[in-house]
Amino acid sequence: MSEHNNINSFENYSGSMNISKPGYLLLLFALLSILAVVVVKFGVIGIVLVLALMFGSVFIYYLFCYPILGFYTAVGLNFLLIGLGRYIKGLPLGFGIDAILLLTYLALFMNKFREKIDWSPANKSITFLCIIWFGYSLFEIINPEARSIQAWISGRGIAFYPLLFVPLTLLFINTNKKLEWLLYVWGVFSILATLKGILQMVFGVDAAEQEWLNEGSYKTHILFGKLRVFSFYSDAGQFGANQGYTGVVFLIYSMSQKKILSKLFFIFVGVLGIYGLVISGTRGALSVPIVGFMTYFILSKNIKVIITGIAFLAIIFVFFKYTTIAQGNAQVRRMRTAFDPNNASLQVRLDNQKILKNYLASRPFGGGIGHGGTKAQRYLPNAFLSNVATDSWYVLIWVEQGIVGLLLHLGILFYVMIKASLIVMFKIKDPILKYKISALIAGMAGVMVASYGNAILGQMPTALLIYATMAIVLNTEVFEKENEMNQNALNKL
Repeated sequence: MSEHNNINSFENYSGSMNISKPGYLLLLFALLSILAVVVVKFGVIGIVLVLALMFGSVFIYYLFCYPILGFYTAVGLNFLLIGLGRYIKGLPLGFGIDAILLLTYLALFMNKFREKIDWSPANKSITFLCIIWFGYSLFEIINPEARSIQAWISGRGIAFYPLLFVPLTLLFINTNKKLEWLLYVWGVFSILATLKGILQMVFGVDAAEQEWLNEGSYKTHILFGKLRVFSFYSDAGQFGANQGYTGVVFLIYSMSQKKILSKLFFIFVGVLGIYGLVISGTRGALSVPIVGFMTYFILSKNIKVIITGIAFLAIIFVFFKYTTIAQGNAQVRRMRTAFDPNNASLQVRLDNQKILKNYLASRPFGGGIGHGGTKAQRYLPNAFLSNVATDSWYVLIWVEQGIVGLLLHLGILFYVMIKASLIVMFKIKDPILKYKISALIAGMAGVMVASYGNAILGQMPTALLIYATMAIVLNTEVFEKENEMNQNALNKL
């Protein structure tokens, strides 16, 4: 292909060259005049609009030059959108992820306008599984039990996001450096989340958060006079589980770092993540580090590591189950109830599942996406499924997509876990790469188990992180090839 064809059309001419032309000078003058009128007419709001327009224009320019920017932006927005919804009312912020993902695809097409896009990196089994899952979710639109297309749209992310995000991950995250950047973006937002959680715990919630609690969330987030910290996430359950997820991934991933500053960063993020789990007061989130680290011990295939790990986890179990140490701490006291099989909350959940089992026995395709749990009351306030709490992610899938959808969903998750685990245990030779992939697998295993108690897996910000993980752990050959090329280059020196 000629050199001319490889030129990015967005980088042909400098701004200074264009602005010297009379036509561009007139356009600039007209634009500045319009902006001045907007600022004068709308005051502070006008200034905000102008700044947003300027920032947006610069962002779009760089996005079309470097489409991977859209990928990292989606990860960041994945953390922030739910929290922003408490401060910005009336805007469909939930569509922000859709918008940035679609913009990223458009930027990818435009960036490669003069050459053919190489889609072969996305030609993986996980991509086809996401297509099948999306196809089944589309079928749910015509499910005879479904009553609201708006409800389906509200639950679209369950299949639409993996369909869009998994291929982007396969296309973009193809070097160790890009993988590190993904973890850095994740880590920075996780740090902010824990710091925000600490502020809530020490100084209390702000006005917007108090309004959210007053609307009904106080029932689950203020227990015995103590706040369950939720940071800028959807709820304390998501905050605790996601921070536990971060703790597992980053603490294990830190062992792959050779540079001391990088190692300290990953350890710092990991420890803060575990602390965030503790202050959330989320009982089910405890399973994330317990299952996550146990998964890593098994993946290591080291008998000493496995025995040491089991002993450590046994100590944790005994601490919560059979002792009253630190019982004066509200968070520890609440987490200790997770080890009580007679806990009232657990019994309520089991009773709800019995009710749902009878209802769904004759509905193999469920009640329709977006139709399950109390969140559906917005669209179907009097429907049976809208008035039975689902709590568990898997119960939500079962309710909305039936036993057929649940089996398909679990089949995809276990396919990824089993295949990725076999790759780590028997195929990958590089010990550094083993640490990296094992960290992601371990974190995903913890989230999968915790999702039985709470709707964790498919909710922001865990969702996109899990979808990226599914793609990365089944695409290890690109990292192995890079390592081999680097090693061969060193050998030639």
